[in-house]
Order: sequence, then structure tokens, then C-alpha cells
Amino acid sequence: MDAIEVTRKRCWRYDWVLEFDIKGLFDNLPHDLLLKAVRKHVQCKWALIYIERWLTAPMEKDGVLIERSRGTPQGGVVSPILSNLFLHYAFDLWMTRAHPDLPWCRYADDGLVHCRTEHEAQAVMADLQARLAVCGLEMHPTKTKIVYCKDSNREGDYPDVSFDFLGYTFRPRRAENSRTKQVFCNFLPAVSQSALESMRATVRDLNIRRQTQVSVADIARRLNPLLRGWIEYYGRYMPSALGPLLRYVNQTLQAWAMRKYKSFRGHKTRVRLFLMRLAWDCPGLFAHWTLGRTGSFA
Repeated sequence: MDAIEVTRKRCWRYDWVLEFDIKGLFDNLPHDLLLKAVRKHVQCKWALIYIERWLTAPMEKDGVLIERSRGTPQGGVVSPILSNLFLHYAFDLWMTRAHPDLPWCRYADDGLVHCRTEHEAQAVMADLQARLAVCGLEMHPTKTKIVYCKDSNREGDYPDVSFDFLGYTFRPRRAENSRTKQVFCNFLPAVSQSALESMRATVRDLNIRRQTQVSVADIARRLNPLLRGWIEYYGRYMPSALGPLLRYVNQTLQAWAMRKYKSFRGHKTRVRLFLMRLAWDCPGLFAHWTLGRTGSFA
């Protein structure tokens, strides 16, 4: 069972979520504690020497060498591994000891702890803040918050009723009982706005609209791997939330066709009808057409 499904079910069982983020994780990892964790898993003397040299190597800024006593070089291939190893001891194992009855989930420096009451969530946040301080780290002041999982059965009035995790936004949403068709409010995930903006930026950076030298099949070969991945990941929960992205893809295709074919220039209706016919005749050409998610041809 994946992290999104686990989190979704936990939000139904627990009323509160502590969403935490660690401020500047890569820049603030203390070398002494990090190397202590590394030595628990690496026995090769030469490997330990090289890891320590790599961590402490001075960095150049504006032509000046700056000594480093903490942090891992961002962009380094082993930085994510070292940071996860550090948090395994700083958070994961500590959490199982300090709060063994509370479920949690962590991805890199973002994490969730599910709590039964607001008071319990506040206590966990205070404990975690103290724990991170001991480990030379601190919570991000604006990205850490306590969230109320509001739905039809939890009708309290609290300021924070949503959180983002792994590209999804969890918040109260309209739902329908599949058996009784009754409409109610449920606490559910759907693709986040930041994820949608990132996907739109990826499509925009392909510069498809100006590539009039290529065919529509060439465009499909470039777009389909991206579309399939996005639909597979984000389309599992509330796939209708992907509508803005799919509409943007279709609008990009329209803009490309209007540039490529003289007969379509200045004729939005004509090019829209052309693409609608193409989607009908060749539904497998683009991944979202295959799944019946053509979006709208605005």
C-alpha cells in the first residue's frame, strides 16, 4: 500500500495531523552526528575517510573558500542518502520510542504525524521541536502546522483544514456514497496546485507551440511518457482535478496547429473541431485521449 493511500485512511481514523518540515536540512546537518550514524553502517576505513573529506571540503563563494562544519553539498549524489540516514536516527527511531502509539510518515524532510486530539498534536510538536534542536536542526516556522481533518462527522471550526504531501493536497471535499448516492463531505486527496503548476511548466518548457517543423505524432512521442506518468500517479485519487492540466495540453496542441497550418491561423473554432475529430478518430494518439480524458478544447 502506497504512502498516499495509507495517509488517506489514517486521516479517516485520526482527527488531527501534525504536518512538519525541517528547515534547511541539507545545509544544517551536523557533521559529528552524521558521521556517527554513517559509522554504524560503513566499516570500510577508506570509505569513511572519503565521506568525511567530501563533507568538510570547503566551498567557493565569490572567489573565497569557506570552511564547512555542517551540511551536505546540495546536488551531491549521496546527499539524499546521508540526510535520510541522519533522519532515520533523529526522527524515525526516536518517534517509535517516544510516541509508539501514533502513526507517522516521512519523505525526506517532510513528514506527518497523525494524532487523536489537538492537545496531543501540540504535545508531539513540542517534543519534536526539542528533539530536532538536540540534533542541530529546527522545524520550518511557516511550513509546520497542525491540521484538523474536517468532514461530515467532524464539524469543528479550525483555521487549518488542509495539508500537502507528496504532490497531493488533503482537504475536505465533496463525495458521494456509491451505494446510496448520498452526497457528503469527506477528507480526501487530490493533485495539489503546486504540482499542477509544475506540470504545466514542464509542458511549457518543451516549447511545443513553436515547433512547427515536427508532426503531431512527434509531439505525442514527447508528451505521452510525461502524461502517462502524471495520470498514473495523480489520477488515482479525484482524477477530475487533473482537468486544468489536460486542458492546457489541448490548448498547447491548438496553438501548435494554428502556427503550423495556414488554414487554421486565426480560426480557433476550426482548429478546435480538427483536434476533436482527431481525438475521436485516433484516441490512442495522446495518453489522456486514450483514457477518455480529452479535457476541453477551449
